[in-house]
Amino acid sequence: MEKRWLLVKKVWKFILLLILILLTFSYAMFQGGFVSWFLFYSFLPFAIYCMALSFYSLNELEVSRILPKIDFNAGEVLQVTVKVKRSNVFPLFFLLIEDNLDEPLKLAQQRKKAKVLILPGVRKEFSFEYLIHDLPRGEHFFHSFTLKIGDPLGLFEKEKTFAAEGRIIVYPAYSELLYQPFENQYDQGLTASRERVQRDTSMAIGVREYQPGDRFSWINWKASAKRNEIMTKEFEQRQSHDVFVLMDCIPDKRFETVVSFTASLVRAVLKKGAQTGLLTCSNDRAYFPISGGEPQLRQLFYHLAKIEAKSLRPFEKVIETEGLFIQQTISFMLVTAQLTKPLIDKASFLGQRKGSIALFLIKGPKESPTENERSLMAIANARGIRIVLINEGNHRAAFSEVSLRL
Repeated sequence: MEKRWLLVKKVWKFILLLILILLTFSYAMFQGGFVSWFLFYSFLPFAIYCMALSFYSLNELEVSRILPKIDFNAGEVLQVTVKVKRSNVFPLFFLLIEDNLDEPLKLAQQRKKAKVLILPGVRKEFSFEYLIHDLPRGEHFFHSFTLKIGDPLGLFEKEKTFAAEGRIIVYPAYSELLYQPFENQYDQGLTASRERVQRDTSMAIGVREYQPGDRFSWINWKASAKRNEIMTKEFEQRQSHDVFVLMDCIPDKRFETVVSFTASLVRAVLKKGAQTGLLTCSNDRAYFPISGGEPQLRQLFYHLAKIEAKSLRPFEKVIETEGLFIQQTISFMLVTAQLTKPLIDKASFLGQRKGSIALFLIKGPKESPTENERSLMAIANARGIRIVLINEGNHRAAFSEVSLRL
């Protein structure tokens, strides 16, 4: 129905143009004189151009988008170059071109807009650039271009959408942290250990099934041959430097800071040589087993780039449900922007059964904890849970002596 209406509209405009030509010609014939014929001849080029434009096809245009790279960090600037080519020199009065961005990129700051008016004339090739400042975190897609041309009289306008797929991934911004493992001190809660991070493999106390992330040197070949499956040695670990991070995905105005700090945390742990895993519960549950190395870092950063604050369960419910499935006695690090009594209770229970607990409380710039939060922090410290206050823009204080005294 819409196509039929557009065809009727186009035919009506063409008929209207013919009527205008006949009217000006009739006026010149009957009126005579210089003015009437000047009016006719002045209108005639525009009329002929309009008629020619009505038969012009936009299919001859080729539109391409040039991206400098695919991977970015949040806050960087994206410069996009758009090139247009065509095969003939038919004069175009104007060309309005728009790169159809997804919603987050549209809302980002654009000093040079993704929609521009070009006066191409008879040029066969032309281009323009636009900038997107402060790229938002996420996976962003470019879908198409919309091109529009028209005549000076505004009678004929043509519009066409050209498919042009593109994609960029914007990883969360991170800070350089100096990771120092926490260790338990009797009657003192958690303090920072400055010893070198390494896995204690001095004493094997048994064997277990192979798990992703286990080293090749840990495989027990005799046990593997007997059971006809890969078995690895299980070591006695007086102190484990493996870290498992749980990130709160409840909607909060500080969620981007939560993601940014989590990215900084896992990166610092992995760069130190330790192993880490991650659990998030947003739209879907995402569980990443404890592992190390660059592949783990890329996997976690890719997940953090796409994560959204859409959890329907409070953080303490996530800990209560998911903590049962984590078998290792390791260090747990919780990242959240909301501190509550139920959260302290569940974190305390998890720490008693599984290992040490550190909770990073995310605040805005120069924001201080409330009186209620200070009371909860005292309760948490009494139960062996270290609460570390992290202000936006001051992530580097996470493992400093100042943070440890909070």
